[in-house]
Amino acid sequence: MKDDRLYLIHVRERIEQYTLGGKNAFFTDIKTQDAVLRVLQTLAESTQRISDALKARHPEVDWRSISAFRNVIVHGFHRPQTNLGHH
Repeated sequence: MKDDRLYLIHVRERIEQYTLGGKNAFFTDIKTQDAVLRVLQTLAESTQRISDALKARHPEVDWRSISAFRNVIVHGFHRPQTNLGHH
């Protein structure tokens, strides 16, 4: 039986790790941007493994949008060669 807590802890820890430097640090480091995109994909996949029971207890979370976001990253996300902070 899967343990939802492990997935939730994983999501929280990764978000905390990648936001420590703040917005400016993120937008000035393309390697960090690439890493964050990969981690976001992994996090979205992790939320897909959370039980339906837990998701039902937390309807305030838009679980479908998280899943859709993962699909955008994997199948349709193409960014210009410049960094994300400078559209």
